Amino acid sequence: MRAPVVFVSHGSPMLALASEHPYALALARFAAGLAARPRAVLAVSAHWQTRDGVMATVQDRPATVHDFGGFPQALFDVQYPAPGDPALAAKALDLAAGAGFATEEESVRGLDHGAWSVLRHLFPGAEIPVVQLSLPVLPPADLVRLGAALRPLRDEGVLLLASGGLVHNFRTMDWEAEFAPADPWAVEAEAWIMDRVRNRRFDELCAYRETWPEGRKVAPTTEHFDPLFVALGASREGEAPAEIYRGFQFRNMSLGSFAYA
Repeated sequence: MRAPVVFVSHGSPMLALASEHPYALALARFAAGLAARPRAVLAVSAHWQTRDGVMATVQDRPATVHDFGGFPQALFDVQYPAPGDPALAAKALDLAAGAGFATEEESVRGLDHGAWSVLRHLFPGAEIPVVQLSLPVLPPADLVRLGAALRPLRDEGVLLLASGGLVHNFRTMDWEAEFAPADPWAVEAEAWIMDRVRNRRFDELCAYRETWPEGRKVAPTTEHFDPLFVALGASREGEAPAEIYRGFQFRNMSLGSFAYA
């Protein structure tokens, strides 16, 4: 059975500890409602960028990487001991290479928090194998092409997880107001993005920094927005995105998440 593509705005790392947060509950409901459990997860995160092509974790048991600072010890104590899947890593790299991307195996780096903080709510038992693929620093159209190259894995029961953020601007967030009402500009910006996702106007999204006045405010740096393009490429013509969660933290950090299922 075909597995879904999931785009998740992963928000603050502290959400990994917030199992009763509406966002965490929404992720759990989505996973529980899947028609079939995925045989594996291939994750792409904003927190692992590479400039020389695409890399994939090839370990039998990838480590849990705590790639942040300044948080409580409880967050550093979190482990997500999912098995790896070297065969899936090799297949993903073969598909990427077939589409013209340089590829390389990664045998040291584990799962960063963009992956495990989300997976902890989707599949808390950590029983499903996980491979993390790096996010190459490339123009949006090339990231769409990468997603399209990986699309066949869905027919093999592999859930493709893209983890980033629809609106992610550290300079505009209010770190003292996690639960404050969302800024109107952020709500409008997310609506603009999702309108183009729903209507498959991917060319407009790819040109967001050049043609959309809010583009550079939504994503002053591109790494959190870029996973969206991988997810779009992995979708199929005629698939409609199903909302998983809509909401914000710190006035304008999006938690907007959806799936093609």
